[in-house]
Amino acid sequence: MSKSLKKLSSKACVSIYAISISVGSIGIVDLAIAQNSLPKASVRNEDCEILIVGGGVAGTATAYEGLLAGRTVCMTEITDWVGGQITAQGTSALDEAKKQRNLWFFPQGYTEFRKRIEQNYGKLNAGDCWVSVSCFIPNTAQQILVGMLQEAAQKGNGKLKWFPNTVIKKLEMSADGKLIDRAIAIQHSPAPNTPPLNTEPLSQIIEDAYRYENSPRLQKQIIRFVPLVNDKTQMQKRSSDWFVIDSTETGEIIALADVPYRLGIDPRSHLNPSSPVTTNDAYCTQGFTYTFAMEQTKEAQPQKKPESYDRYLPYYGSDPKPNLANFDTIFTYRRIWSAESENPKKNAFGVSAMKAGDISMQNWVWGNDYRPGTDKDNLIYSQAQLQRMGQLEPNGWMGGLRTETLKSGEEIALGFYYWLVAGTTDSQQKTDWKKPFPNHRLLTGLDSPMGTLHGLSKYPYIRESRRIIGRPSYGYPEGFSMSEIDVSQVDFSTELYRNKLSESTYRSLWKALSGLDAASTIRNNTDPNKIPRRTRSTIYPDAIGIAQYYLDFHPCLSEYPVEKAGNTERAGVRNGHGPAFPGQIPLRSLIPQKIDNLIVSGKNIAFSYIVAAGYRVHSYEWSVGAAAGTTADFALSEGILPYQLVEDLPMVSPQLMQLQQMLVKNNNAIAFPDTSIFNLNWSDWKIW
Repeated sequence: MSKSLKKLSSKACVSIYAISISVGSIGIVDLAIAQNSLPKASVRNEDCEILIVGGGVAGTATAYEGLLAGRTVCMTEITDWVGGQITAQGTSALDEAKKQRNLWFFPQGYTEFRKRIEQNYGKLNAGDCWVSVSCFIPNTAQQILVGMLQEAAQKGNGKLKWFPNTVIKKLEMSADGKLIDRAIAIQHSPAPNTPPLNTEPLSQIIEDAYRYENSPRLQKQIIRFVPLVNDKTQMQKRSSDWFVIDSTETGEIIALADVPYRLGIDPRSHLNPSSPVTTNDAYCTQGFTYTFAMEQTKEAQPQKKPESYDRYLPYYGSDPKPNLANFDTIFTYRRIWSAESENPKKNAFGVSAMKAGDISMQNWVWGNDYRPGTDKDNLIYSQAQLQRMGQLEPNGWMGGLRTETLKSGEEIALGFYYWLVAGTTDSQQKTDWKKPFPNHRLLTGLDSPMGTLHGLSKYPYIRESRRIIGRPSYGYPEGFSMSEIDVSQVDFSTELYRNKLSESTYRSLWKALSGLDAASTIRNNTDPNKIPRRTRSTIYPDAIGIAQYYLDFHPCLSEYPVEKAGNTERAGVRNGHGPAFPGQIPLRSLIPQKIDNLIVSGKNIAFSYIVAAGYRVHSYEWSVGAAAGTTADFALSEGILPYQLVEDLPMVSPQLMQLQQMLVKNNNAIAFPDTSIFNLNWSDWKIW
């Protein structure tokens, strides 16, 4: 490790295991597990008012608000870090919209996190990167988030029960099936005389982590999460004694609970006109990425060729912009640590040129992105696949991911590092010769930026998840969902839409885009080519958060396997690529069908795959997590269920207004400045 990184590590705040609030302990399970039963002697009960499954950005934000509200919060996470894409997934370069950033118009917790990054380093952009105004070391961000949760608990008199290395195995439902009564979890630790966790990549332990039995590698503790019942809670009138929040990266709880959801590409319609398919394709989701950190060195380093490198070599390449043949371009793009220099030379992007001691995080489309798109290699199993495999049977849940594809994602990432430093070919720039850059080393070790012995992120960066279909509501008879036309700035008058959409669909599209003129447009059957386009996002009466970013796609590839020579991106997936208007997150998008005390956050809410392409960034995740935590607290206090707040829409109930006012009072915005049906001037809200 470089001297500069050692100096940085010494500034660490606290280890996550130092959370004094409450950390779930590890025990030993030594009884055989029957298919439909639990070993009674080894099960430990843990009670809470809010159970958060998944400690990513949204889960952390949910916990932050719940603790400030004085709640007892249980939070599980498959890794041992909080923060998700900011930390355990290694994407520590904040994706933000320009004007939103200039106004510091973010949720309160996210704003506090940015301030603490700047305080920790003495500057917001520790990496002097050019992809963002803030790039930093993942393990530093993890320590900052732990400190924020500790302080939130102290300030709000809440209690955090933190369960790292823990997965949910089973849900136990009420007699009518409308409430989650209990959740059964498995927490793992290293078996005696075995290496620490994070020694091997996720694919090597994930199946073991979902089994009740001890193994030669892992020992297990079974935990039963139950609602908190005490003198205080007994005095409160409650429709549910607790709320469960699905903040997992792949929508595990919505799959396990078997509530209606979508996965992959939605069918083309007037609501999602850019879709390239006429029927749902559950196997084509956005690519996932194992990130890694590499340090530039003064001298050339020995580089070990991975055993699987030749298999993936036909995949590695660079898009025309930026061209990876210019190594300074790729290295400084997501540089997360810039070494000190008395006279830093600037590159073409206005940041200091790369130099010895710098550390860069890598996350590239034709590099460590892995983009399967068939039923042979899709990462997130569809509902039909889960049913065939028995994962929806009692105690059958194994996480819902294809282990072989996880492994391929790990292999392609390690191979990409080797290609960067030693490769001489380029699958996308066929006439360009790629120069080796051996003066680098992959940063590995438990004290490295990624906190793993192998150097890859603890968990892959997931861009697209299972997405619920909300409950039927006014204007949404088949179930609520946010659609492309609700947020996109794409020009829908081009030939792509005139030619691919039927006449009736094209007419319906423009009726939906007509905004304040909708009534006269429908009444007069106006020619679509004469309808002025609405130039703002949809305004929701039940808004509880905000989001804006580019609708940015990392499409699946056409053929199996991904690394097949000459493979191409699935045609048409990028049709919807473009900027989005400043938008709102409606409460309806967090409320699943069937189960009344389940709230959904993160990338799992009710929106189309096109909307998800823009609503997957850091500040959005925090906003929806903050809304989920506040909603759970409000529903507990008022003795109601979240769906009751929106069942009378478009009429806004007094209680819904109270929830919105609570969010605003806590500096969690529910609308961008000047949001109004009469304000059509959003041209100055630039993404970049």
